[in-house]
Amino acid sequence: MPPRARTRALPSGLLLLAVLAAQALGGAPAFADDRAPLVDGGSYLLGSALDGSCLGPQFAQSAPGAPVTGADCRRLLSQRWQLRRADGDYRLVNAATGRCLTLDGPGHRPATADCGTSPDAERFTVSRAPQGTYTLAVRGTGACLTADPTPGRATPPAQAGSPPAAHGRCDARPAHRWTLTRTEPLVLANPGFEQGADGWTLTAHTGIATNNPHGGARLAYLDAGTGYAVSHQATAVTAGGYDLSAWIATGGAGGSFSVSVNGTVVRSLDLPEQPTYAKYTLPRIRVAAGDRIVLTIGSSPTGWVNVDDAAVAPAAPDDPVATSSDPEVAALFDWAKTKANSWVQQAGTTGVLDMDENHPGGTGSTVYDTTYWAGYPFRSAFYSRDFAHQLVGAHLLGLDAENKTMLRGFAASATEVNGLYPVWALDFDARTYGAIDYRGPDRFVRELPAPFELVQKAGEAYRWTGDHDYADDPAFGTYVRNTLGPFIARHPGPIDNGGLPIPQATSRSIFAGTAGYAENATGTYAESGDALGSQYQAYLAAATLADARGDTASAAGYRQAAGALRSYVNSTWSVDARQPGEVVHGYDTTGAPVTGWGYEASVLMPVKQLLDPGPRRDGLLAAIDAADSGPDRSANLEAYTYLPDAFLAADDGATAWKWMRYVYENVGALHASGRMLNGDYPEVPFTLLAQTVQGLLGVEPDAANGTLATTSRLPASMGWLQVASIPVGSGTVTVRHDGERRSTVTNTGTEPLTWEARFRGEHARTTVDGGPRAARTAVVDGVTYTCVTVTLAPGRSATAAVTD
Repeated sequence: MPPRARTRALPSGLLLLAVLAAQALGGAPAFADDRAPLVDGGSYLLGSALDGSCLGPQFAQSAPGAPVTGADCRRLLSQRWQLRRADGDYRLVNAATGRCLTLDGPGHRPATADCGTSPDAERFTVSRAPQGTYTLAVRGTGACLTADPTPGRATPPAQAGSPPAAHGRCDARPAHRWTLTRTEPLVLANPGFEQGADGWTLTAHTGIATNNPHGGARLAYLDAGTGYAVSHQATAVTAGGYDLSAWIATGGAGGSFSVSVNGTVVRSLDLPEQPTYAKYTLPRIRVAAGDRIVLTIGSSPTGWVNVDDAAVAPAAPDDPVATSSDPEVAALFDWAKTKANSWVQQAGTTGVLDMDENHPGGTGSTVYDTTYWAGYPFRSAFYSRDFAHQLVGAHLLGLDAENKTMLRGFAASATEVNGLYPVWALDFDARTYGAIDYRGPDRFVRELPAPFELVQKAGEAYRWTGDHDYADDPAFGTYVRNTLGPFIARHPGPIDNGGLPIPQATSRSIFAGTAGYAENATGTYAESGDALGSQYQAYLAAATLADARGDTASAAGYRQAAGALRSYVNSTWSVDARQPGEVVHGYDTTGAPVTGWGYEASVLMPVKQLLDPGPRRDGLLAAIDAADSGPDRSANLEAYTYLPDAFLAADDGATAWKWMRYVYENVGALHASGRMLNGDYPEVPFTLLAQTVQGLLGVEPDAANGTLATTSRLPASMGWLQVASIPVGSGTVTVRHDGERRSTVTNTGTEPLTWEARFRGEHARTTVDGGPRAARTAVVDGVTYTCVTVTLAPGRSATAAVTD
């Protein structure tokens, strides 16, 4: 399945495309042109009337001279253009780079350039055209911005649209016509009360205080009583869907949080007694351009209410829905959806820069890119380790533009100056290094698993979306090659691995670079099991991406490296002859093996499927389960979010579900930091989403090839589980398991889908929709499966089942 266009630039969608196609054949109907006037300084998507693709710098490149191409319309900031008047014409300034669209590139193809360097080629006469479209002609020459200069040209899979160019004079053909769709964020003025009450309406018995802010220096308070309120009104510039949030602390139950649109309350919730600030969210508020939105916090009759840091997130493009015979998993999934999406940033908004516990008001401001929170919510940054663990959950909400932007930001930070290490944290502009974690190129937080995890996640994003950018973007390619080549060579150490390339560290300081994620471990590790597991998965991901490019030789080399690493770990590295029943999870700088409870160093070895199946892996999993249930358990709830992954990777759904329930049942407890509730750590909801779909339902996509595999990992206590509208490639699927022997998949997309239903064990009889169907057996990571293959046309559902 090709990458799917989550946001179309054309205001009338497929209808307009049909009309334009009919016009090309001489039979288009006429309809009224009611578009709003173009706004000087407004932000627009520039969409082709030929194929609906949107223009932006290829691969979101930021350097001047980047070619501008058509691609699926997404939420990328790089696909937004600000119109600026210039003596009766317009400049189109890219919202992500601040550079101008110009037709002065090679072959008069569009590119970006520093504004002012090509005075004529960057100025366009924008003229009305039929069906609400426009033509864009270069000032002076009259050359027309054209979507398809090469009729019959094959469109590569990396982009949905054709590369535009300057092509003669503008006329009415669809290739010459463009839609300008305004796209502006929904802005709340003074959301954190730092300018006092500006933008807010306060009744009696409310006010602005400084004694208990969530962020910055000020907050609003409501006294105990009935009928007091603090409210904020905003007007939507463009239509859209939004999640509205606020951080609220309460001294008594009975307060309220609500939002109204044009005077009608559309979402509301009752506030419990909760003296620690918690983030409350009102999801999926639909508005039209010009709608009046009012956010209101109402008083509690029994206690005070404090409110701070109101926020707006764009509503998730996808909305998967879980139902089950077990109401807890459905409630868990529903909670996680709303909580996870509340952390998404609105691209194009101006927000705080480098906010952290030392600078609660930040150190300045910046324009946010298409990103989401991944790390402490009191730091205005996303972290490589958290992001890697949140990526699949983010995809399930349709946050693919965010995933790509954030991954590109980390890849770009892995410079020679930084020793090919990606930085640990980036601000929400996706380019500024988080100051609390980056003091300079020789003193910044870095841990060896992270660079490899980012490679792994590029491959994982590709498998879920089928987006060839992950394979074709030169920046991603460079990052993958560097990480699996010179980066490893630049980090030698005291351990002799028989010539096998394994990076090492010699410090316990995270600012000098550590071997693993276990920051609370005793001793100094030179090598750590979580880093080796991440390196193993990075090789496999690199092979997948090389295959996508048609580079079979590199793919084979990466797979060979993965096999060699895993073989070495299982035969030598993880084995201590003096402790035959233990699994080595690291080596210290003296060369001594380290066994016992290693926190992430232990847990991520089975998560990354580094260990061969069998008694040693099973013994390690049992030890992990016991250790995180005992006195030396992990301190932070986010550490427990890895436990379901470890057991799901070993097909142990019962233990995985036990730990998923543990995480969910503790979201209302105080976090170990003492600054928030557990549920307000972003990693928690994102991982629960992924563990439900990728874990319990065992969904394994290969979107580029239109295939999907499923394996039921439901615990015996869960009779059935279904998740509808799971995004895979260009479409969605619904997956249901009834126990471990009956599975149903519905193809709710627009392309055919090949489904492989996998059932553990060898079974004598297999059926599809009640009729007999031939099956095959396959062994995957030591587990034998009975496999049935079904081709599903769009809209078709099938049920596969096995009996002994």
